[in-house]
Amino acid sequence: MAACALLPLVDPATWILQAAFLLAVQSGVGAAARRVPLARPLTVAAQFLVTLVLLTLMFAREHAFAGLIPGPDAVRFFAELLDQGGEDVSRYAIPAPLSDGIRLMLVGGVLVIGLLVDTLAVTFRAAAPAGLPLLALYSVAAGLADNGIDWLWFLLAAAGYLMLLLAEGRDRLSQWGRVFGGAPGPGGDSPGAVAPVRTGRRIGAVALGIALVVPLALPAMNGGLLGPSGTGVGSGSGGGGTISAVNPLVSLRDSLNQDEDRQVMSVRSEMTDVSDLYLRIVSLDDFDGTTWKPSKRSITTVPDGTFPTPPGLGPEVARTEIGTTISTADFYGQDWLPMPYPPSGVSIRGNWRYEPVGMTLVGDHGQNTRGLTYEVRSLHVRPTAEQLAGAPQPPPALKREYTELPDSLPAVVSRTAREVTEGAANAYDQAVKLQEYFTLYGGFEYDTEVDVGSGSQAIARFLRDKQGFCVHFSFAMASMARSLGIPARVAVGFAPGTRQPDDTIAVTLRDAHAWPELYFEGVGWTRFEPTPTRGSTPSYTVQDTAENPVPDPARPAQTASAEPSAEPSESESCTAERRRLGACESESPQAALPSGGDGPKWYALLGWALAGLAVLVLPLSPMLWRVRTRAVRLGGHGRSEAEAVPYVLAVWDELTDTAWDYGIAPDESLTPRGAADRIVRLGRLGPGAAASVHRVADAVEQVLYAPRPRPVVGLAEEVRGVAAGLRASAGGRRVRMRAVFAPRSSVRVVWAVSGWWAGVRARLLALRPTWRRPSRQRG
Repeated sequence: MAACALLPLVDPATWILQAAFLLAVQSGVGAAARRVPLARPLTVAAQFLVTLVLLTLMFAREHAFAGLIPGPDAVRFFAELLDQGGEDVSRYAIPAPLSDGIRLMLVGGVLVIGLLVDTLAVTFRAAAPAGLPLLALYSVAAGLADNGIDWLWFLLAAAGYLMLLLAEGRDRLSQWGRVFGGAPGPGGDSPGAVAPVRTGRRIGAVALGIALVVPLALPAMNGGLLGPSGTGVGSGSGGGGTISAVNPLVSLRDSLNQDEDRQVMSVRSEMTDVSDLYLRIVSLDDFDGTTWKPSKRSITTVPDGTFPTPPGLGPEVARTEIGTTISTADFYGQDWLPMPYPPSGVSIRGNWRYEPVGMTLVGDHGQNTRGLTYEVRSLHVRPTAEQLAGAPQPPPALKREYTELPDSLPAVVSRTAREVTEGAANAYDQAVKLQEYFTLYGGFEYDTEVDVGSGSQAIARFLRDKQGFCVHFSFAMASMARSLGIPARVAVGFAPGTRQPDDTIAVTLRDAHAWPELYFEGVGWTRFEPTPTRGSTPSYTVQDTAENPVPDPARPAQTASAEPSAEPSESESCTAERRRLGACESESPQAALPSGGDGPKWYALLGWALAGLAVLVLPLSPMLWRVRTRAVRLGGHGRSEAEAVPYVLAVWDELTDTAWDYGIAPDESLTPRGAADRIVRLGRLGPGAAASVHRVADAVEQVLYAPRPRPVVGLAEEVRGVAAGLRASAGGRRVRMRAVFAPRSSVRVVWAVSGWWAGVRARLLALRPTWRRPSRQRG
């Protein structure tokens, strides 16, 4: 049930049936091994071996002995398959295709969690700690999902865990005999008491209802689990707040992963030449060495009337204000508002906030672009090459922020940038040389199927292999520009669309694009286009087009888009069969991914998962040890005369340890009756709890001194009553919290380890040979 949270991540979801079948076999082997009975370690080993054989039969039977027994070839194949799965995870959007590598990661991961849960809950009889592996499984699903996990998956996972706890409770009660619902009520029809298991089910149902419904009444929790995903980036409806550093390439990637190239926007603009009509969504200015993402910025209300002048734009640069009307499709839900840059005014309905640094609009409290029609006034800035070449130095603070590079960036990036721009007289010449390096003479090819990987070495591999798409070109040029001291960032949005017969511009999913923006004082943030065959080359970067005999591969769509075309659009002529064969010249579904397939290796993921589990378990280990020890001591044994002595003594140990957890240290010099009087006095217990302490002490004296000790029933409930009394009389919440999470009696583990080590040392010393030194004769 907890594994259902992984269903939205992969399509199709047939893997869950395979995982369920293998889990059933795994659990059946454990049940059979416990019935034999086998020792606990042997039970776990048998389940592990059967699981390994099943995985071998499903994934690597061609590489195994007799198709079942995994050998070295099968182990190598599993490693390759897991490595492929890691690459697929980092390459594909959600929902990702069910490749063999992803299927092995899903099914194998669920089986590993299933084995941990079965081992803890059934083999070692501790259902409560079994919730930690289940939480790890659910957390992985919630962390990978772009918009969180739907409330239904939370409900299934929580219900499964409650069922596990209730099953354990029913099993413990059944050890005392049949579980009754209670005596009939006065009328003889309805029961007068409710069975404990039925009460537990009701409590569980109420707890789940509270977890799902109560957050709806708490505004600070943004609607709770039943609220819309991805809500609110601001801090209310006032003028303040921040926008988190969430990478917009994730939502853009999801849009690009549609099966069909669908139209997302219809644009009508006052511009005659739409080759410069880029619709910018957001800028990525924070580079951590692995990818670019937007910084955390302050947001405010959308300015009324005209927006402020763009940063760095001087009065001497030519500009024209143009109007653009944009209508978005009902299926296109984007938190950021696509607009021409720089905007000078926006007319739009809904809850939108303004981020002044990037001059972007972002939806507030679940607002997005679905089915919107809005108008944007923007500036068409037309700088000259001379103005860019003569730009003064940018402000120190801006230069420091937008030229920052991580230490992990490979040295080949800055070295290549210096080689490419050798001889350039100023920052503008360096920027043009970088653009021409990618588009003209660098030997780069536009390839949507390339896999250059991710991480700090991704840009180095791209510069070496010289194949990639818009994300790789823009990331590389922005990084190289920063290494030269030119402020740079990456813009994400849409390249100019295709003009239609009705004079509108159709923007489709395959027009999604990324490009670098470089800052020049007096002009501001300026677009460059390093991606061959995509978008249009800015006119201010081509100094003498008439005398340049080299064809410009970045401008093929500039003239074609200006006139209506009777030919079918790319989305119409590119059939599903042609896309499958790779015959369509368009951005692939991976175009909006930050990088290719060099994702984290499976062993790295496993290591992080184990480290995360250790972080959760280590602080809670004293509490878990006490829970386990209490369950063993108060279990349903001790019914026969032979078991009476160890059972009663174990119950007495649990009572004294419980008192110790609440600050009453044990005194081994006292008799059971004296120790009981001391616990009652120091614990300030009431009459009921005091009587329970004395009844347990009387049982201890009987098993110690009676000729034939008899089993005593109800001692476990007596100890639980004493624990409730100690908790009620404890002097504050701090004492009660320490008794639960840092119990004093857990020091017994240290004593036990110390005693074991002392015994080991004594045995080792006993085995050491001794030599008798001969005495010297004196004469």
